[in-house]
Parts: sequence; C-alpha cells; structure tokens
Amino acid sequence: MARLPAPGSVIVPDWHESAEGKEYLACILRKNRRRVFGLLERPVLSPPVAIDTARYKIFVSGKSGVGKTALVAKLAGLEVPVVHHETTGIQTTVVFWPAKLQASDRVVMFRFEFWDCGESALKKFDHMLPACQEKTDAFLFLFSFTDRASFEDLPGQLARVAGEAPGAVRMVIGSKFDQYMHTDVPERDLTAFRQAWELPLLRVKSVPGRRLADGRTLDGRAGLADIAHVLNGLAEQLWHQDQVAAGLLPSPSEDPPS
Repeated sequence: MARLPAPGSVIVPDWHESAEGKEYLACILRKNRRRVFGLLERPVLSPPVAIDTARYKIFVSGKSGVGKTALVAKLAGLEVPVVHHETTGIQTTVVFWPAKLQASDRVVMFRFEFWDCGESALKKFDHMLPACQEKTDAFLFLFSFTDRASFEDLPGQLARVAGEAPGAVRMVIGSKFDQYMHTDVPERDLTAFRQAWELPLLRVKSVPGRRLADGRTLDGRAGLADIAHVLNGLAEQLWHQDQVAAGLLPSPSEDPPS
C-alpha cells in the first residue's frame, strides 16, 4: 500500500463550503434534499462545466451492529434505521462527491459505490465475501465506540477481509462517537492502534440528521457538512493511490534520491 498522504495535501478540505463548491454540490441536491442515484445514474451539471468522474468500489466491513448500514445511509443522505436489522445480503449504494484537487486546482466528481453485507450472510454463503472483495478499491473497517469487542476485532477483520488486497486503500471508522462519554475504547488505545497499523482513523456520530423546516425531511446540506470529512478522506486516499499506481508519485518501496 502506498504511503499515506498528509490530510488536506491531496484534496482541498473545506472547498465544499466555498461559493464554488456549493455550486457543484447543487447537482447532488434537490431543494436542499440529497438526490438518490441508481447504479446507472449520475449528477447533471450545467452545460459549460466539464468534469471528470473517478469511480471506486468500497466494501464496508465490521461486526454486526457497529453501524455499517447506518454509515452508508448517512453518506448517501438517507434516513438512518432507528432499529437495527442485519443486512440479509449484499446492498449497494452510490454516492457522488465533488472535490477539488490541491495540485491542479481541478474539480473531480468522485463516484463511490458502497458494498454492505451482513455478517451472518458472509458466514453462511461462501460466495459473498469474494464478491465484495472483487475489484474493490477501498475497504472501510468499522468499530463502535460503545462496543469494545468490535475494536478488538479490527486486526482480524483487516487480515481476513483485506489481507489478499495489499494495493487497496484501507481506512478505519469509529461509529457512535457522540456517545464518547460512555466509550469502551479510550484514546490511548486509538493512539496505539494508529501507531501499529498506520491507517487513517476517522470518527462519525450516530445522532439523527438535522431536518428542514417541515420537521420531517432530512436537511441535505447540513447532512453533507456532517460527513464531508469521511468523503474527503476517501477521495484523498483513493486519488493518491491512483497516482502512485500510475507512476506519477513514488511508491513507498522507492528510496528518495540522496
């Protein structure tokens, strides 16, 4: 795996909050609601705007109940299930995210196709995990701050799920961070994990998304602000990995010139 880029070195981190960024975000919103895209759909930009699309497959892995389906719902701007029901098969969700590159000042539309599969289905059907692993560009490994066992399971998940895909991006996300006062995973353990594995580790909240004036509809723009750090983090790691694979950046095995 390529050496990790410094946060904010590949993607302009707060560009989505700028006037220009908000113009691009308008194509994934409709009246301040998030647009839902099928597998064959894509956002429509105004005719003068030409933009490249970078497509990636991402497998979301973690113990049952850590919030895999809830995370994907948040990233897509969908309602988060109130009651936990394990995903019975493979569920795919498409999320588009425009981002500006630091090096070229160019805007790229990132298309993330998230694959989510229930833990029981993975254990019951032998073909499920290979299907999720096939041609996967990134693995998201989830643990819950309220479930110590899910954190301790991460090394096993990393070996079992991504062990045969050394070229894929790997990221760790801690869910239910808003319940940090009741955490089973103290900061010292997170620091030790980061030092041992050298992987990006992000945190997300489990609180329900903010609503529009009607009190029922999810506020699309507010929801994007809540999860922008995850989408930017994914875009940054994946774009950097592609640059290394294309020979445009040195691989970690190459020694710097003396």
